[in-house]
Amino acid sequence: MDRRKLLANLGAVSCFALPFQAKAEALRRKVKITDVKVMIVRGPTWDWNLIKIETDAGVHGIGEAYWGPGVKDIILNRFKDDLVGEDPMNVVKLYTKCLLFNGGYGAIAGVTVEAASGLEIALWDLAGRLLQTPVCNLLGGRFRDKVRFYRTLGAPDRHPEDPKSWGDQAAEAKANNPYGFTAFKVQGDSVPRTADPEFKEPGHDPYTNQFTNLDISRLVDRMDRVRAALGGTDFAIECHWKYSVNDVIKYCNAVEHVNPMWVEDPTPPENVETMERVSRATNTPICTGENLYGLSQFAPLILRQACAGVHIDIPKSGGLFEAKRISDLADLYGIWTACHNPASAVGTIASAHAAASMRNFRIHELAGGRDPWTFELVNHEGPFFRNGYFYIEDKPGLGVDLNPDVAKAHLAPGEVWWG
Repeated sequence: MDRRKLLANLGAVSCFALPFQAKAEALRRKVKITDVKVMIVRGPTWDWNLIKIETDAGVHGIGEAYWGPGVKDIILNRFKDDLVGEDPMNVVKLYTKCLLFNGGYGAIAGVTVEAASGLEIALWDLAGRLLQTPVCNLLGGRFRDKVRFYRTLGAPDRHPEDPKSWGDQAAEAKANNPYGFTAFKVQGDSVPRTADPEFKEPGHDPYTNQFTNLDISRLVDRMDRVRAALGGTDFAIECHWKYSVNDVIKYCNAVEHVNPMWVEDPTPPENVETMERVSRATNTPICTGENLYGLSQFAPLILRQACAGVHIDIPKSGGLFEAKRISDLADLYGIWTACHNPASAVGTIASAHAAASMRNFRIHELAGGRDPWTFELVNHEGPFFRNGYFYIEDKPGLGVDLNPDVAKAHLAPGEVWWG
């Protein structure tokens, strides 16, 4: 093949890893999207937006957009018409088309990007099924066959105002650990709120971002208890973007001795300069990004080296290919990648495929209520996690499909099976 033909072929299917471009080219314009469907499954904590893309080849793909209202409406009333009749192999083009043609609905953030992210995931699953290869192989191949996960804990269920409850919760999580998680995250921002739920203490106000000296003392005490209970097991500390710069710098320095994996989202996400200032003023690693959308919003954070790690929510911030772009740029600046994740089993597996394809990936979240049925929502073979890791199966696409009995049993009110 001469150079001109090679470049033409690369341009036509450039979103696919090189070994699969010839297969993709053979299918080009031979498969068309015929329908796009959405249904909402009610999880223990969130309503999960599941997506299905059907084709005239009898092959479909499934995906998931970030939880919450509005996704189904914009997919069915805006994006569906943009996709039906299109070649599903043009994954990145179709993701771009959805955002480009719907810019008035907020194509740089929010529910529009979340909906497009879920469609993009379903398109990758469909492409993997058509090409008979796992999705991660289409994203450049895998650096690893298994992805490490951490389990996010809520505030202690029993008497969170009691300092002892924080150590007890950590000890219980480590002991009652059927999936073998090797890391956890605790809700540091719940300490002030549970200690003073009515905001009666001096300096406490539900609308300010003040961190009092008493708050910091309590937090250090609780994190000391968590560290004592976990021993050498890794843990991270959540802040949920609630605090002012100087206060959170004092806090990060005060907990440095417990050696957390990171302190998460210490300041509001819209101001990169504040995050940079915190990051440069402490040795405690800062991880952030779950509220950012796309490479354009992550780029300033990365270019300013304003964090130690980027925390990408893949079904929210642009899907698999966009996450790869973000991670690759972060890696160029010595910043590692982790994944934020409140998704169902579908979004969790999709995100893990992207993580497997990223060079400098560290760890993936599992957040929210996880009753046993949530892992049975898909027909995954064997345990969902083994020794704290998700293992990529050598099956086409995401390697799973929905379990109709489980999904139907947990549909949100008013929903029907792929209705």
